[in-house]
Amino acid sequence: MSKNINIPFIGFGTWKLTGEVCVKAVSKALEAGYRHIDTADRYGNHKEVAKAVKDSGIKREEIFITTKVWYTELNYRNVLGSLERFLDELKTDYIDLLLVHWPNRQIPVEETFGAFCELKDTKKIRYYGVSNYTIHHIEDIISKGYRPFVNQVELHPSFNQKELYEYCKSKNILLTAYSPLGMGDELKNPIVVELSKKYNVTPAQVILNWIISRGIAAIPKSTNPVNIKDNLKSLEWKMEKIDVEKINAIEQKPRLLNPPWQEFDY
Repeated sequence: MSKNINIPFIGFGTWKLTGEVCVKAVSKALEAGYRHIDTADRYGNHKEVAKAVKDSGIKREEIFITTKVWYTELNYRNVLGSLERFLDELKTDYIDLLLVHWPNRQIPVEETFGAFCELKDTKKIRYYGVSNYTIHHIEDIISKGYRPFVNQVELHPSFNQKELYEYCKSKNILLTAYSPLGMGDELKNPIVVELSKKYNVTPAQVILNWIISRGIAAIPKSTNPVNIKDNLKSLEWKMEKIDVEKINAIEQKPRLLNPPWQEFDY
């Protein structure tokens, strides 16, 4: 758990999971012990996540649910309206963490985060945050008197977000890593493979353990029951500092996700 937000450090990502595949994957994750499910309005799978949560029989308060508002829906009224729909689709009275999915500088900070604060005050959300935000974006929010709890970003060994990590740490903002395995590419990295042999764990566990060791949360995704269980086991052991540094030193490459509406140059 993070100091500033009560969130499980390994969550289950649901990007591109829809229909029965999504229900089964989230059900397997909950069965394996995951208690943090990450979704988004744009994923179109709120109802499937809700079904898996209901079918699990686990109490709602034991599951941490994150969802996100799309970047075109960030004005005050749309945020409030979207949240009501999210609650209905997810069959819940509150969302644990509500994020801005992508920044949109065309909509004033006060519109979005004024609505987020109102939702927090009325206990419809517990925490709020952002996703895909740069340091500059976050400074804009802070300058208006708001402070996000979380920034969810692409992060993996060959894209380790060092500068953003240091900045968020200094502001007590938790980073959450999406695509933590680099869409599978990082599993073949020679350093990752070498460390998997040293610790007798899988390459995925090495990467997830490295992320957690930096005080970052991660939301790996899988539909394979074996991998779903295995990823969670990354919490069960500790990597030596020297090996954390080895992964920190991996050569950096361009980001994998770079959609047309991104504002990464800001």
